[in-house]
This record gives sequence, C-alpha cells and structure tokens, in this order.
Amino acid sequence: MRCHFLKMSHMCGSCTRMWQRRMSGRVYTEMDFDQEEIKAKLLGFPGGSIDLSKQDESGIAILTINNPSHMNALSGTMMVQLEEKVSQLEQWADGKGLILKGAAGTFCSGSDLNAVKALSEPQDGMKMCMFMQNVQTRLLRLPLISVALVEGRALGGGAELTTACDFRLMAPGSVIKFVHKHMGVVPGWGGAARLVHLVGSRNSLKLLCGASKVDPEFGLYIRLADGALKDPQIEEGVGTVLQQAEKWLSHYTQGPPSVIQAMKKVALSGRELPLVEALRTEKEVFGTVWGGPANLQALTRKSKYK
Repeated sequence: MRCHFLKMSHMCGSCTRMWQRRMSGRVYTEMDFDQEEIKAKLLGFPGGSIDLSKQDESGIAILTINNPSHMNALSGTMMVQLEEKVSQLEQWADGKGLILKGAAGTFCSGSDLNAVKALSEPQDGMKMCMFMQNVQTRLLRLPLISVALVEGRALGGGAELTTACDFRLMAPGSVIKFVHKHMGVVPGWGGAARLVHLVGSRNSLKLLCGASKVDPEFGLYIRLADGALKDPQIEEGVGTVLQQAEKWLSHYTQGPPSVIQAMKKVALSGRELPLVEALRTEKEVFGTVWGGPANLQALTRKSKYK
C-alpha cells in the first residue's frame, strides 16, 4: 500500500507539473526562438505606451493601450511593454479582474506600420508572431476574469487582441473587424484560433474572408460580444462606458481572490485540456481551496447560500 501511495503521489505530482507547463502561457520556448533578440528589435520602434493601474479595493486592474495619434496602434515598444504588464499581472496575488481598453475612445488599430515594414523579412515576422502569440496567450490565461472594452475601432491585430480576453463588451458605435486579408496576411497573433473557439469555424471564415464589420448587435448575435453598453450621452445615470464595464465585471469578481482565481483556472483547464487532464486539474485546484478560509467561513454560516 505504501508503494501504491508513493506511486500515485508521483503520478499526481507529474500531472500537476505537466499542467503547469501546458498552462504557463508560453506556446513557444527559447528552443523555438530568441525572445530577447526580437524584443531588442521591437524596442527600436518607439511610440505610445501600455499603462496599467490596479484597484486594490475591488481587485480589478485597468490595462490601457495608449497611442491615440496612431489610433492606438501597437508600436514595437508597446508590444514589449504589453509583455511586461502581463508579467506583473501574473504576480498580482490580490487580483480578480482585468479590463483591457484603448485610450481616447478607440480600442486598437493593430500593429504600427513602421514596425511592420521594418520587420518585413519572413524570419523577423515569424519571431514577432511567436512573441505576440506568447504574450496574448499569457493574457488569456491570467488568473483574472478579463474583459475587452471595445470603443471605436478594433482592427486587425486589435481585433485579435479582443479575443485574448474572457469577455468582450462593445460600446455604442464600436466595430471589430479582422482586416488582415486587405494587408495580404492572415492573423498571426493567435486571433484566428481563438476566434474559432468563440464563434465557430463557419462564422470565423465569414469574418476573416469577408473582413466583415462586427457592430454590437451583430457581435451579440454571433456571440463574439458578451454585452452591448449604453450611450451615456443618451441615457442618463448609466455612467461612462468604463464605469459600465466595471459594474458588469464586478458581478463575476465578488468573493475572495483565491476563489475567483481558482474558478478561472478550472474553466481554463476545461477549455484547453483533454477531459482526463482537465478533471485531474480540477481536483488539484479543488485541493487548494477546500478547507481554506473562504470555505471554512462558508461552512460556519447557519443557512445555505442562496
């Protein structure tokens, strides 16, 4: 029995380590490409910034794409900053939610053309592709409930970026549009693969091959959008679109950070892992909260939670 227990313990430990590797967020490792090399090249194309603010009281962070003079296009520096901000969020023990938005009333118009032209060699393009796939996969796999707040336009790489969040909320007049075919390319930051998971292969083909405009109404219809926000200039008392997004997100972030983060982990494993691995992961995550402070407090209540 002791040998059996040790064997099972070893198997569980191996399972946990395998899950941690698979869910670490990095699709590509240092064996696939030199991340520092491509970061150094990207830093040669400055402009704009990625700004992060954390609200410790609510546990919600705001990540802002800030390059208004270029419709919030991502410069090379901004791509590197996005990776740095994701790293910070991965370490935020008290975090529960994240809102990704653009500055000055628009979301993001993709990558800055100066960087794209300078990195037009296939090898450089592939390295940038791998770098951004890693960044956006890590963004999606954050232990936070994430929402893309889409104002104005989300074009090309900006449209891909909306799919790297758990949910999408669209402001009045906003548009998501995968315009890659007009540039003679396909999505390269993981947007196509994530889009298929969100709306199915048939709708994905329509959006990609037709470069179709997705407004809030159509977004809700095909389930790319999870909510259409109200126009604060028309309806009084609804608050700004950011305030509406924070209120929407707060419904899903009520509770201790440990429990919210655990919920995100089990949902993530169910989405990305084979069933048996997802079940084992759920058991491992369950063990981290069972008997914990939130669980014990709930058990001491006199009546059941309703």
